[in-house]
Amino acid sequence: MSDTDFLARRFEAHRGHLRAVAHRMLGSAAEAEDAVQEAWFRVSRSDTTRVDNLGGWLTTVVGRVCLDMLRSRRSRAEEPLDATAPPPTAPTASATVPDPEQDALLADSVGAALLVVLDTLTPAERLAFVLHDLFGVSYGEVAAVVDRTPTAARQLASRARRRVQGVDASEAVRAGQCRQREVVDAFLAAAREGDFEGLLDVLDPDVVARTEVGVTTGAAAVARGAATFGPLAGVARPALVDGVPGGVVFAEGRVERALRFAFVRDRIAVIDIVTDPARVARLDIRTV
Repeated sequence: MSDTDFLARRFEAHRGHLRAVAHRMLGSAAEAEDAVQEAWFRVSRSDTTRVDNLGGWLTTVVGRVCLDMLRSRRSRAEEPLDATAPPPTAPTASATVPDPEQDALLADSVGAALLVVLDTLTPAERLAFVLHDLFGVSYGEVAAVVDRTPTAARQLASRARRRVQGVDASEAVRAGQCRQREVVDAFLAAAREGDFEGLLDVLDPDVVARTEVGVTTGAAAVARGAATFGPLAGVARPALVDGVPGGVVFAEGRVERALRFAFVRDRIAVIDIVTDPARVARLDIRTV
């Protein structure tokens, strides 16, 4: 197998995650596919032999592509869902043709009111918010994408978060949070009981579960790993984590770890288990 074929296989293993990042950045399935394909073209021309965390590095590459697309879109005053050019063909056979119905996924995952707010953010604010708050990318990595300092990247995300939280009082967002809370409660109950079918009922087929030691993808794989979540589910308390229903575990009066979720069509699409004290400290946590 050639080096290019080996890299292509590794890239394909991350394609679903990269498409999810691009979709939340751009709000369009077609544009997201374009961004992932452009990321492949850039990666295929790069030396990746010294990349220790390929998934994280690919996320930043897609972030840069999306930032360029958002800036171009804004300069032409385009609407976010107007992409019509067909995506270029990747050098592997597993790329999918974007389905127009997938354009609803972003609205389902963050709420219709929130999607409107995301579209009012500057490209840099949107990238900082999406990468850090939805996908757990560090401020240092975000800073490299937007060509700012980590402090400036934190400020970008903070400004975006304040605008996003400004829609929390809307009836639509409250209703969405109630549905998401029910989904989280069902997930925790199924995890405590080791209920495989119950977990499948609340997990998106392409769910991504992340800890600080690894990533699991796919509903069946995540459900089979329910033992990982069982003990945590037994002690987790409900909370809003960065404005989204989640859970936290306390130790000696402080938050020791947090469960952060993202949703697609009222199913869990991303599970982020945060244990690093520095990352936990950066989360906006409100117990409920």
